[in-house]
Amino acid sequence: MEQTALNINGIPSILWGRHSDRLYIYVHGKKSRKEYAESFAKIAEENGFQTLSFDLAQHGERTNDRYRCDVWNGITDLNIVADYAFANYSRISLFACSLGAYFALNAYAERQFEKCLFQSPIVDMEWLVKHMMLWSGVTEPRLEVEKEIETDIDLLRWDYYCYILSHPVKKWDIPTAVLYGGKDNLQPPESIYDFAGRFGAKLTVSENSEHTFMAQTDAPIVEKWIRDNIS
Repeated sequence: MEQTALNINGIPSILWGRHSDRLYIYVHGKKSRKEYAESFAKIAEENGFQTLSFDLAQHGERTNDRYRCDVWNGITDLNIVADYAFANYSRISLFACSLGAYFALNAYAERQFEKCLFQSPIVDMEWLVKHMMLWSGVTEPRLEVEKEIETDIDLLRWDYYCYILSHPVKKWDIPTAVLYGGKDNLQPPESIYDFAGRFGAKLTVSENSEHTFMAQTDAPIVEKWIRDNIS
């Protein structure tokens, strides 16, 4: 399919598909990259949308950057991309996955998207970070003193932890569909059901899928969910 490489204020990006006034911004998750938007972009094009994907900090073409992949830089980058999209397209929707969904919830609550699709979204980062601390044997007092602790799971940061505690998701008015795996170990079912209930999201649960939806049997599940909800 047609691809155009873009650099949006220093953010490597790809514009997918034939010209349209309708666009999906695609925000990937951790350990992913902008090129992985292709399968989504093909379905989007069939439904009259272009897709704009981009590399989050420390991902894809930005892997070796010292600019960290954290919530502050995520918010900055997502808003740079959104400013470009809203300046060039009349109808904008959003797809975001995992960590990308968490960044979107923090960056886009005031944006006028037509629709949002969340795959395996992190809607309760407090739960996740507290469990990462538990799994790694890191206490809150120790993290406060040391500020940053590298673990086998991820880097734990005191400033990030404080942000998470003080910024729960309180507003999300965009019509949203969520795909959640019943075997997701990064978000508990109660957090996903609470998010869907509070914000009126249409929730689809694939009982035998994990957070990544990477099993061979998951591809048709994801494709069907996208096709059912994209337009």
